[in-house]
Amino acid sequence: MRSLLLMMLVLSPLAQASDWQRWQPVGKATLTWGPFTVYDSQLFTPAGTFTPQQWPLALVITYRRDISHQDLTQATEEQWQAQNIGTLSQRQAWITALNRLWPDVTDGTRLAFQASQQGGQFYWQAPGIASPIKPLGQPFDPAFRDAFLAIWLSEKTTYPDIRRALTGGS
Repeated sequence: MRSLLLMMLVLSPLAQASDWQRWQPVGKATLTWGPFTVYDSQLFTPAGTFTPQQWPLALVITYRRDISHQDLTQATEEQWQAQNIGTLSQRQAWITALNRLWPDVTDGTRLAFQASQQGGQFYWQAPGIASPIKPLGQPFDPAFRDAFLAIWLSEKTTYPDIRRALTGGS
């Protein structure tokens, strides 16, 4: 019985990872910077529709260039500052956690964030079809979930065209 419980605990994050991969797409968007494609993004929900602050949902980003984790976290922090999200101490704590968690990415790396009522969990997949998607670190709380997703999904986003495309125009 104990080994069954242990196996369930170990496999639970992997099972959750596969759940959102079967959800319906809501929308997709591409971020470009000048002539360069930075990433493709997709938003998924179980029903394929987006309602703000309704869970679960998953944001999946497929990077199209090599980017260091330091540059990713710096861009994240800049977006939070632009939207005035969180306190300075919250942002510093979140950035410290992301700097320890996020890998450098290369063309084809997928970073997914699955959001639920309880918070959110990152998943990572190296480039290549056969590469498994893996949980990345521990789950984050609802405050982080809201702050992270606001970069793309908030009405205050600095990328309104991406928000519109991801959310199906809502």
